Amino acid sequence: MHVLLPPSETKRDGGVEGTALDLGALGFPALNPVRRSMLAAVRSLSSNRRKAAAALKLGATQLFEIDRNRALRHSPVMAAMDRYTGVLYEALDAASLPAAARSLAATSVVVHSALFGLVRATDPIPAYRLSHDSRLPGHPLGRTWRAGLAGELAHLPGLILDLRSESYAVLGPAPEHSLFLRVVTEEGGGARRALNHFNKKGKGEFVRALLLAEVDHPDADSLLRWAAATGIRLERGEPGELQLVV
Repeated sequence: MHVLLPPSETKRDGGVEGTALDLGALGFPALNPVRRSMLAAVRSLSSNRRKAAAALKLGATQLFEIDRNRALRHSPVMAAMDRYTGVLYEALDAASLPAAARSLAATSVVVHSALFGLVRATDPIPAYRLSHDSRLPGHPLGRTWRAGLAGELAHLPGLILDLRSESYAVLGPAPEHSLFLRVVTEEGGGARRALNHFNKKGKGEFVRALLLAEVDHPDADSLLRWAAATGIRLERGEPGELQLVV
């Protein structure tokens, strides 16, 4: 089983002392040529603070992100699932996962990064700022990433559960056999509506439960049986979709 996660715009500072970005240490090495090009473009953009702030849509209190991007090649790194913050990653709380759960995350959880493409949960990355809607000169993100990401995702074996936001899913379409997870709430009369902010919390808690269970589900039926047994309301939705009811 593979679980696809979105990144978060916010990142944790710091990293392992004495380390720096090594593309050879990242998963999906076929993406490295594009990664190098993206890194060069981000560093070039960061030489002009006014243009960088506009391209990255940064407010006055976020200009430190430009300095982060200028130091990409030299700043310390940490595991991707520890680097990302925000609602989903706070609910996942990767730092508190036991060793066996983190080991499962290393092989089953993939994060879709606007800068690095696809990274494994434990891939060591620096803090950076680049979002799905950033305007990187000469590197429109859809055109830059779509073919390469779609190809890598098509080669992932087993069940693929897509928890990305739709904006990231467009940048790297998952294969037809993947299942998109939609988080919904049930209202009076049984009507359901999709959640916005709180869907991230639901996704984080769901992935944490998956990792703690230490089960590599071979198919949707196995996943649905496990969810039912653990009290998680996971159900089939539209074709190609599962619904997590929270």
